[in-house]
Amino acid sequence: MAILDVARTGVITIHQDQNAGNLATVMKEENVGSVVVEDDDRPVGIVTDRDLTLKVLEPREDPGEVSVAQIMTENPTTVHEDDGVFDVTQTMLDAEVRRMPVVDDDGKIAGIVTLDDFVVLFTEELKGLSGVIEAESPAY
Repeated sequence: MAILDVARTGVITIHQDQNAGNLATVMKEENVGSVVVEDDDRPVGIVTDRDLTLKVLEPREDPGEVSVAQIMTENPTTVHEDDGVFDVTQTMLDAEVRRMPVVDDDGKIAGIVTLDDFVVLFTEELKGLSGVIEAESPAY
């Protein structure tokens, strides 16, 4: 199964010159915990709600004075839209990340995949497998 079959394609993006206050507003309005920072439709960074907390709120910075570029993780680990699910989970493990932008052949954002997406996918697969086991098992 290609990762684009699992990924969310409605990726919320922001530009690195915007400020952290604007980012927080976008995250609240879109009900997301991370935003991909893009330049020319290509991912150049990623910012999470944790980044906002640890890099803006905890040091008590003015969110209007902190740029997204100052708090983003630069050059996020990306995966290609045709990569397989198990390869992507290995990439996620190797990179020690919970979210990865999915890119197309031109390196442009095609989606985003998160650890939560895998939990949902694997839970559904396990439900299907348990149904097969139950159907094939003798009554006790």
